[in-house]
Amino acid sequence: MRYPTFHPFRSQKAKERYLQHYEMRARSWPVASELLTVDTSFGQTFVRVSGPSNAKPLVLLPSSAATSLFWKPNIEALSKNFRVYAVDNIYDFGRSVYMRPIRGVADMMGWLDGLFAALGLENNINLMGLSHGAWLTVQYALHARKRLAAIVLCAPPATLYPLPGKWAWYGITSLIPHRYFMMNMTRWMFPELTHKEDDASKLIVHDLVEDAFIGLRCFKLKMPVTPTVLSDEELGLIKMPALFLVGENEVIYPAQKAIQRLNVVNPAIKTKIIPNAGHDLTIVQAEMVNEIVLEFLGEN
Repeated sequence: MRYPTFHPFRSQKAKERYLQHYEMRARSWPVASELLTVDTSFGQTFVRVSGPSNAKPLVLLPSSAATSLFWKPNIEALSKNFRVYAVDNIYDFGRSVYMRPIRGVADMMGWLDGLFAALGLENNINLMGLSHGAWLTVQYALHARKRLAAIVLCAPPATLYPLPGKWAWYGITSLIPHRYFMMNMTRWMFPELTHKEDDASKLIVHDLVEDAFIGLRCFKLKMPVTPTVLSDEELGLIKMPALFLVGENEVIYPAQKAIQRLNVVNPAIKTKIIPNAGHDLTIVQAEMVNEIVLEFLGEN
């Protein structure tokens, strides 16, 4: 398929607008990083690489409608002892450019296979995902379990229980090109963060809304790869060390109910409920999440 030079954006002007915004946001990235664009059979993938060159690899997959920059609250701690690869999802906002349609899970797994090969990561990969990135992480654990040393799942959507109706409602209304609707989605997903009154938290909320809103206005719409619920059998196949983190006020499923299901079908998966957090756990409880993740990865 032949794409225009501004692909995957709506126009050349939209491309320039988005990349200008993206570079402005990237200036606050808190650690020295090598910026890579690697080729895969599905297109070019943009990756921020930081941490000691001889350290164990840790790949970070962001949530939907977000980029590698979403890991800003976590990257400094995680990259002290790991070689961290923060990825812009090839089929979402950011600097990655898909050149083949992504039609489902198999294509996403093929993309990750190609990405890891291009980065020289063969085995013993630590893979950590947030939200949609966590769902991709658990899917990859089923797809290529022998390549992974450990996985960290931060509030994966679906996976354990079907998505609530509000997910679809807020998702659909957030497509309306007005910041009001994007802010509604943010308030629902990130209640702890949006209720904070300090200037730093208000700035984070503003940036999150702007990132998603500008991305929506600048990128061509495409059908997303929708997260699915895993069967008991599939969850039982996760044999590598695994950590599941969920905020106590998670809105996509009750936190305690999610933990209970995992404890029944695969008690080897370590679980932790993060207090005073919802889907925003990696932001509002960044220090706690960082500490838990590093302890877990250090043990494995």
